[in-house]
Amino acid sequence: MTEDEVYSRLTPLFREVFDDESLVPTAAMTAANVAAWDSLSNIRLIVAVEEAFDIMLSTSEVVELKNVGEFVEVIQCHLAA
Repeated sequence: MTEDEVYSRLTPLFREVFDDESLVPTAAMTAANVAAWDSLSNIRLIVAVEEAFDIMLSTSEVVELKNVGEFVEVIQCHLAA
């Protein structure tokens, strides 16, 4: 799956989890850029991504993420495996 395809599938997930229909995830986006992004919404986002992409993320993978771009890379790695 291409990076663009991953972002296309992430956009509705971000909008639902953060309850913001105008939200468009970008590679540089972090929790600091989204007012509603707290620890609970972070868990909801991880679960939504795991379900949508049919993958299982490890705690160490999630903890090390610095931005959405890295999240996309991890998703692509799981899909390629």
